[in-house]
Amino acid sequence: MFLTPKTNYLNKPITFFTPPKPIIMKTKKSIQQRRSFLKKTTALIAGTTLLGPSVFGASGFMSFTPQLNSKINGVQLGVITYSFRSMPDQSAEATLQYILDSGINAVELMGDPAEQYAGKPESLVNRRSFYGLMRRKRNSELNDEEEKTFMGMQAKLEEYNKTVANWRATVSMDKFIALRKMYNDAGVSIYAFKPNAFGKDNTDEEINWGMKTAKALGASHVTLEHPSDDAHTLKLGQMAEKHDVFVAYHGHEQQTPTFWDTALEQSSHNALNLDLGHFVAAGNEAPLEIVREKHSHIKSMHLKDRQTPEHDKGNVLWGTGDTPIVEVLQLMRDNKYTFPVTIELEYDIPEGSDAVQEVKKCLAYAKNALES
Repeated sequence: MFLTPKTNYLNKPITFFTPPKPIIMKTKKSIQQRRSFLKKTTALIAGTTLLGPSVFGASGFMSFTPQLNSKINGVQLGVITYSFRSMPDQSAEATLQYILDSGINAVELMGDPAEQYAGKPESLVNRRSFYGLMRRKRNSELNDEEEKTFMGMQAKLEEYNKTVANWRATVSMDKFIALRKMYNDAGVSIYAFKPNAFGKDNTDEEINWGMKTAKALGASHVTLEHPSDDAHTLKLGQMAEKHDVFVAYHGHEQQTPTFWDTALEQSSHNALNLDLGHFVAAGNEAPLEIVREKHSHIKSMHLKDRQTPEHDKGNVLWGTGDTPIVEVLQLMRDNKYTFPVTIELEYDIPEGSDAVQEVKKCLAYAKNALES
């Protein structure tokens, strides 16, 4: 382990590690090579204190200039705050601390932390439980009792969403501007915003609110699940043009090389929020080619390590799956693609660890790839 002493913006000593060079493949990496690389990365992280001033312990921290930088050799590495869904405190302040502790300086912000900061009415539904059930339902893993629980939670959320729509119609942008300042002053930029505001069930007023809020937060684009509805993507693209913000559509295993083509033809403000891991799990055979072909339309890309259908589509520790993480990062670096790469933590967190520690491992893996 090679340690380099530095100081954070509070002038307190911190320690960064210089990771070993990863094994870079000229052809497809073997699983053994990836596991070896991952073990080296994990071992380094286990012995280091990585980055991150304390938001809560540093009085007046915003007046200092931080040294966090997860832009490596021209490639901006970020994280979606969904990655921290298992952490105990879901406030905007705590979420910022998780980002800083992970060593990251750019983020795709989910709607809840921002809206709660601005005073959104509280929901009686446990979002963490709901998202867990939703993920399992998507994979057809729910038993009858869990299906009943999920449907009940969904019904409550639908009623709650009506309350939220009324709140959004009157809320001031001041708190969102203040949140942006808090994040920016801590060294974190918000490049994308993902509230539950752009679906077919949302009103035009909510869609306008979401785009306006994204601008207030400093985001260049909003993200949402592709609605698989051409009329809706046309409407969203046209509304985005008025707000001068992009709409980046995310996909799961329905992604194909032509998945976004209609939306792209409809509006210059429709774009991709590519998920390369899901693209691989869908059985697409040329994941690097989609990046080459669509790079000018990609506003951000989710990154995780998933397996191919032949390997059961697992969502696994980085370096142990079939997603060409090293290769795509180096492709971006070498071709100077500028869209952010978003770490999305979706594999099961090992016992004794937590989301922040696992995001650190993902960041270190990506950093090794970009420095090789």
